[in-house]
Formats: sequence, structure tokens, C-alpha cells
Amino acid sequence: MKNASAILLDNGIKPSYQRIRILEYLMTHRTHPTVAEVYNALIDEIPTLSKTTVYNTLKLLIDHEIVSEILIEEKEVLYDVAEEDHGHFKCVSCGALVDFDLIDAPPSVPEGFVVQSVHIYYKGLCDKCREKQNNA
Repeated sequence: MKNASAILLDNGIKPSYQRIRILEYLMTHRTHPTVAEVYNALIDEIPTLSKTTVYNTLKLLIDHEIVSEILIEEKEVLYDVAEEDHGHFKCVSCGALVDFDLIDAPPSVPEGFVVQSVHIYYKGLCDKCREKQNNA
């Protein structure tokens, strides 16, 4: 994968230090963070950083399809580097969010329609929580 600065330049985005660090954080921490989590992770390194800057940078990265929003719960927006299409599984017990590969079969859509993105979310119990539940 390219470095953050090159990705920004390739997409016509000025690679400011804050933008580079926000994108690098997402690229190295595949934890699907919130705006607050990105902000809290970088504030000590970048004392001038604001939550507004993080939000605006993420919006810019979404607009250029570098990052995608994950909306599984109405009250929570998570962010993910937009690499290959993949789905997400959220454990309803512990809250873990795990990526999984999508099946390569094309979606069935009406003739003439064009799919631009696919978002698949499953909710259930992860293996650890299922095991705890079975042993209880």
C-alpha cells in the first residue's frame, strides 16, 4: 500500500501534516475508530488538532473514496480505510467489529442499474462471546 502522503497527492489533496497523520492512523490502526478516537490518539502529538479538523479531514477522505463510513448503529459513525470491498460483523455482546471478505458474486440488481458500493453488516455473537454463553 502507498504511503499516506502519496495517496493524498494522487487524489489531488494537499498533504498537510494533520491530514497525513489522520490517514496514517487509519491505515495502521484497523480498529474502525470514531472521530473522538482518532482525535484522542493524535492530540498529544498534534496539540493544535481539533475534533473539527479530524471530522473535516475524514469527510474529505470519504469524498475522495479513500476512507469509508461505517454506520452500523444509528448513534455511532466509524471510519475504515477503503481498500477492497469487505463486510463487517459486530458482536452484540462485546462490541467487537471484525472485517470479513465478501463473496465475489455480483449483486442481483434490476437491469440497467449500476452498483457503486456495497455495505454488508452482520450482527451476532463473536466466537469468544458464544463460547462464554455456551459455558455459562
